[in-house]
Amino acid sequence: MIPALKTALFACCLRLSSSPTLGTVAFFHPFADGGGGGERVLWWHFFNTTCISLTLRAHLTVPPPQVVPLANRDLLLPGRYPRFTMIGQALGSVRVAWQGLRQLLPEVWVDTTGWAFPYPLARLAGARVAAYVHYPTISTDMLQRVWDRDALYNNSEEVAACPLKSLAKLAYYHAFALLYGAMGAFAQVVMVNSSWTRRHIVDLWWQWNKPARVYPPCDTRALQALPLDRRLKRVYLLSIAQFRPEKDHAMQLRALAAARRKAAGMHDGGGEAVLAAHLKLVGSCRNAEDEQRIQQLKDLAEELGIGDRVDFCVNASFDELRALLADAVAGLHTMVDEHFGISVVEYMAAGVVPIAHDSAGPREDIVLPEGGPPGSGGGGGGGGGQPTGYLCSTLQQYADAIIEVLGMEQLERMRVAAAARRRAAQFSDQRFQKELMACMEDVLPLGRSRQPTNLLSASQ
Repeated sequence: MIPALKTALFACCLRLSSSPTLGTVAFFHPFADGGGGGERVLWWHFFNTTCISLTLRAHLTVPPPQVVPLANRDLLLPGRYPRFTMIGQALGSVRVAWQGLRQLLPEVWVDTTGWAFPYPLARLAGARVAAYVHYPTISTDMLQRVWDRDALYNNSEEVAACPLKSLAKLAYYHAFALLYGAMGAFAQVVMVNSSWTRRHIVDLWWQWNKPARVYPPCDTRALQALPLDRRLKRVYLLSIAQFRPEKDHAMQLRALAAARRKAAGMHDGGGEAVLAAHLKLVGSCRNAEDEQRIQQLKDLAEELGIGDRVDFCVNASFDELRALLADAVAGLHTMVDEHFGISVVEYMAAGVVPIAHDSAGPREDIVLPEGGPPGSGGGGGGGGGQPTGYLCSTLQQYADAIIEVLGMEQLERMRVAAAARRRAAQFSDQRFQKELMACMEDVLPLGRSRQPTNLLSASQ
């Protein structure tokens, strides 16, 4: 399969420009207008850092970015492929990349999406390839879930319930993982955003050198200025996440309902705080599917009897988000295997106690006790050191954490919030810029030709 793919890619390259445009850096990010954490890293930090570096290296003025429109980016949407979704999207990514490369072939091609299948195309066309992987297209955790026949967003209940279908899907996943790993070998520089992502890329990609872990920058200076002393005039929990299935907002609603049921039997200030609390769901709405998902969540809240306790803040501005973070007591996060978790860092920087899922980025990199060993967990998770938050995986754990945080004495909550803020300060712009440029040093243009043009592959 791989020789045939290389032949097809070589044939595509014959239709591209004869040689790369020297001094040009291109960022492949077809959904640059998505509004997620990856897009924020791309626009505000990755792109700006590279521009500054090029200016210093070449002693030239970097012109404004050029946007290459990609009219066929819908080929990357999972909804186009009811079956064999990953392979369909993978082939779609090659077509999308080819369209961009036909318009302008750069000297350096930087993938910030995680789609590895265009790497051979870019390399054979003459570009140097760097990758910053936020989330692997397939992970060993996904393979394990299919093996264990666990139903989740990437493994339907129909497949999980049938041994034969599970076996067939497992074979498909292993074949895809093998091909995905081979594509990763074409990247000359590989960076990842978290310990969890690095572990999976090490397991899957054919690379001699271990990928560099470069934490995404979180510009939290405005949030760190917020007071830690919350007067609790309005008691509420906050959730910041796009309205996508994997974010599991339904778990948050069920956890609040479970906490309220338990609090109803309590006769203290903590129980009263839980019963008085609201949950504010903050996220972007991208399309009709998101609108339908929001309506389903509203229906679920009514079904659970908490419709009057849940507020939806859709497409909130940064000023609105900052105001909400200023008074929130705790921040909920329920995504399984969140590769990093910028929203969790934002909670911590703002002095909001995080209640995050006990997996991936939050567990391995973010919600670590102050002074304790990595992986020892946050509040309620054991280990030494001052807790910086809570890590949960079950409905009951989330409900108990909500009750504990809302019932906390003010001074104790401020100790946790202060430790969390100090932890969040480690994910700074300065650290990102230093580590990024150390990795990119060998592949960036040297300014030996015309002025560098910064290209962002996106859709207008």
